[in-house]
Amino acid sequence: MKTFVAKPNDATREWFVIDATDLVLGRMATQIAMRLRGKHKPTFTPHVDTGDFIIVVNADKVKLTGRKWDQKKYYRHSGYPGGITEISADKARGSHPERLIFSAVRGMLPKNTLGRQMLKKLKVYAGPEHPHQAQTPQSLSL
Repeated sequence: MKTFVAKPNDATREWFVIDATDLVLGRMATQIAMRLRGKHKPTFTPHVDTGDFIIVVNADKVKLTGRKWDQKKYYRHSGYPGGITEISADKARGSHPERLIFSAVRGMLPKNTLGRQMLKKLKVYAGPEHPHQAQTPQSLSL
């Protein structure tokens, strides 16, 4: 018996569409991160990107449980002293709803070059339309 080790050229990537309407953000993000990483495939290799492409539509209709719309905060810093900015999840949904899903999935991927490469396969759109019809994505229900 020999252990199978995938090579970057061996990866067969598929395209999937997820409708985020009424899905809980964290539970959806775990499934997306698993598919981006390729852990659902029998050819999973930790140091090779074997995951699939994921398209998320209707990001503005995602749900958060409890009082997280008011209590969950997103932070960014300008790099200058006192330059920290805080925004609630509700205001973030109003201005850039795709960033909620993007940041949730980013936190679940490896914090290295491979994780950044996996994150490029995530496409998030606020509305029901996406420009990836040519890739013939399959619908994925979570």
